[in-house]
Amino acid sequence: MRGEQNPLGLPRVAGAVVLLVDGLGASQLGQRAGHARTLAGAPGGSLDAGFPSTTAVALASLTTGALAGEHGIVGYDALVPGAGVRNQLRDWGGPMDPAHWQRRPTLFESTTSIAIGEPRHAAGGFTNAVLRGAAYRGGRTMAERFALAEQAARERALVYLYVPELDRAGHDRGWQSPAWTDALEEVDGLTAQLAASLRRDVGLIVTADHGMVDVDASGQRIAPPELLAGLAHVAGEPRCLQLHVDDDTDADAVAEAWRAWLGDGAWVATRQEVVDAGWLGEVHPEVAPRLGDVFVAVRGRTAIYLDADDPGRGMVGQHGSLTPDELRVPLRRFGAFA
Repeated sequence: MRGEQNPLGLPRVAGAVVLLVDGLGASQLGQRAGHARTLAGAPGGSLDAGFPSTTAVALASLTTGALAGEHGIVGYDALVPGAGVRNQLRDWGGPMDPAHWQRRPTLFESTTSIAIGEPRHAAGGFTNAVLRGAAYRGGRTMAERFALAEQAARERALVYLYVPELDRAGHDRGWQSPAWTDALEEVDGLTAQLAASLRRDVGLIVTADHGMVDVDASGQRIAPPELLAGLAHVAGEPRCLQLHVDDDTDADAVAEAWRAWLGDGAWVATRQEVVDAGWLGEVHPEVAPRLGDVFVAVRGRTAIYLDADDPGRGMVGQHGSLTPDELRVPLRRFGAFA
């Protein structure tokens, strides 16, 4: 929109729409291409959404152009120093001030922008953290939100359209379920309509925040009590735990113990190893204390729980780790971007 050179080689446009389909991994789209011919057949390929492969992190990266180590939202659950572990999508307020906890300015603050999502999120803390600067418009159903995007695209603005229904179907029933495929077909049909409605100088990008892995009961592992000894907090999510050790516990020893338990079933790394590997980009000093002392990112169709009674064990589709099924997402182009 500014006419600047960009890594994607996109042409200059008068307006742009960015459609974020929550939970639409490139692998899943490829395996269900016959149910999404518009998306599957569009030019553009795919890209990595960033680590941890979870919504809070990825949406902040999308709207700021920065990785987790810079913007400061580092997981689904994350340690808020002095306040304990808090959910990064819901538990805003106090030390999690949207204006400061997410450290980077959003792209919406420098460009005339419209964000379209569900009405209930209009004034939420996460919205204020990652969508600040955009005028928010709410639509209850997927179809209503796409209709709002069609209207907004005529205003020569940067339009962000968020679709959560596919992700919800995946979490509830798995991405291989008929419910997930039904949601994908609806997204695909509405995307075709939106693309056809655009003026010639408006581009549309379709992408996602993460993919998904289905985890059944056989893949659920309960952490042995001895591995939890010496931990002050556990953050992250079942496919990417962030372990915070207490003052008397050595993080390297904790990492070795978890490696011994999981073997090649997980990437286990200390905070310093994660930082040195560049998984989070450059890590700002304000962000470093939010990171676990040890990261446990699982492979395969596995999830780790601390308690056999955890209600989260009913969730089928999961994400957060480093596998291509979770990290790789589509990047499809329509309209003036095609």
